[in-house]
Amino acid sequence: MPSDLTPVIAAATRWLLSAFPPEAGALDRALAEAQAGHAATIAAALRYPTVLDAELMHLLGPGGSARLDEITGADVHPPEEAERVWRSWVDETVVSWAACLLADAELAATAAVCVAATHHGVGSVGAARRLTVPSQRDHRAAPLLRHPDLLAPIADLHRGTLRGLLATAA
Repeated sequence: MPSDLTPVIAAATRWLLSAFPPEAGALDRALAEAQAGHAATIAAALRYPTVLDAELMHLLGPGGSARLDEITGADVHPPEEAERVWRSWVDETVVSWAACLLADAELAATAAVCVAATHHGVGSVGAARRLTVPSQRDHRAAPLLRHPDLLAPIADLHRGTLRGLLATAA
């Protein structure tokens, strides 16, 4: 993945893991982070499919996590400065699309194939097998992160746009 999307991918991954925490333990955390990272990477590549899109995102900013925090109730306590900084790199659409991909492995597989049509290319997201073909271990490591009903309020924000994009690209 080109480094110009790294801040958005990292912020989306961190937001997803804070809103839908994994089970306790280092292995569970690593597995959940891999799944969230794959979802955020694919979502960011689809959201910013060209170099110009990525440059405009850097110029205008991704928007921040305020609406997502409000939906999940994370806005109860004002964030400290360090937290406010990374939350400013959250892109609501990227997080929503990533939630869609985490909740639906078939949709994730379609999205991973569609990334090839962007300037990021075929190899930019790797195999993303933990996202597209999750094992029982992957599900156990991140039960909240993979639960369609829990993800629905976030995924529903931009699910229609993602489905339309994937239908057009497929």
